[in-house]
Amino acid sequence: MRSSYRQEDVTLLLKDITGLVKPQPTQEREQLIQSGKHYSEMLPIEYVPTQKYMEVYKEALEKYARPTALAVGKLSDKIIQTKGKAVVIVSLARAGIPIGILVKRYIRQKYQLEVPHYSISIIKGRGIDDNAMKYLLERYQPQQLLFLDGWIGKGAILNELRKDIEAYEGVSADIAVVADPANVTELCGTHEDILIPSSCLNCTVSGLVSRTFLRDDIIGPDDFHGAVYYGELADSDLSYEFIDAIERCFEIESALAEDGQTQELSGRTVFSGYGIDEVRELARVFDVDDINLIKPGIGETTRVLLRRVPWKVLIDETYRNHPELSHIVRLAEEKNVPIEYYPLKHYKCCGIIRKLAEA
Repeated sequence: MRSSYRQEDVTLLLKDITGLVKPQPTQEREQLIQSGKHYSEMLPIEYVPTQKYMEVYKEALEKYARPTALAVGKLSDKIIQTKGKAVVIVSLARAGIPIGILVKRYIRQKYQLEVPHYSISIIKGRGIDDNAMKYLLERYQPQQLLFLDGWIGKGAILNELRKDIEAYEGVSADIAVVADPANVTELCGTHEDILIPSSCLNCTVSGLVSRTFLRDDIIGPDDFHGAVYYGELADSDLSYEFIDAIERCFEIESALAEDGQTQELSGRTVFSGYGIDEVRELARVFDVDDINLIKPGIGETTRVLLRRVPWKVLIDETYRNHPELSHIVRLAEEKNVPIEYYPLKHYKCCGIIRKLAEA
C-alpha cells in the first residue's frame, strides 16, 4: 500500500484501492449508516480544512506536542517493560500509524532497538483483517505482536479486538494507546483525555491514506482490507511535520514513575470507574437510544465533527475557552453545531451524532 510515509517507518498491510471507490458526502453516508449500511463499505469525502482551522491546528501542535511526546515516551517504556525487546508493533490503521512511528522512533533512541512496525485494519462489527494476521504470524511468534492505536474513546475497538483475537492462539488482545480516558488499559501513556494533535486532521496527517475499507466486490477473499492513497493532496501533507514536532519534544532520559504508574500530564483528576458507564449515563440524560451515537473524548469528538452529522457537542464546564479544545469549538462553529457545557468526569468533551429520522 502506498503512503507518504517512508518504508523504514511502517509497512502498511492494506490493499491499494485508489480510484475504485467514489467518496460520498457526509449527509449521504450518515443516512446510509443509520439505515444499516456498514461504514466500512463507503469512504467519506476528506474534509478540507479552512485557513482558520489550520491556524488552530498549528497552535494545537505547538502547545500540545510536549504532552503528547511525554505520553508517547511513557507508553514506549511500558511496552518494552511489558513485551520485551522482541516486540513487533502492529498499529491499527489509520489513527494508530503516526503513533506507531513515534513509538518506534522513541524506542530506537532510548533502547537502540529497531522494532518492526506494521499497520493493519480492524473494523468495528467486521473484525480484524485475517489475511494481515496470517501474514504477521508467518513471520513472527504470536507473543511478539502488540496492537497499538492513538487513543481509546469508550473501548469499542478493544472489545472488537478481544473477540477477534481468540482465533489466533498466543496473540494478546492488549492494546497500547497514548491516551485512555475510558480507563480500560494500563498500557497507555496517560488516562487523561489529552489532545493528540494528529486527531485534528484526517489523511493529511496520516500518510495521505484513507480510513480502511471492506466490501466484497472490491476486497477479495485473499486480499488485505483496502484503503485509498490521496496523492492529489501531497501539497497539503503534514504527516512528517506532525511526527517531527512530537519527536523534538521527546525526553529520552525521563523514566517511568517508580511505582510503575503513569503520572498524569496536567494535574487533572482522572476518575476511577470506566468511561463506558459515563457514556451510558449521558445516553440516559440526553435520551439517546443507541450508545454508538455517543463519541466521547477529544479524538472521537473531532472525528464526529469531521466525518459524521453531529447533533451537539458537550464540553466539560472546566474546559470552557480552554485552548486544548479550540479546534473542537472552531469546527462546531463552522458546521453550526451547538455546544453545551456539561459536567463530564472521564472526558473533556463528547460528540453526539444526530439521529436521522428519515433513516
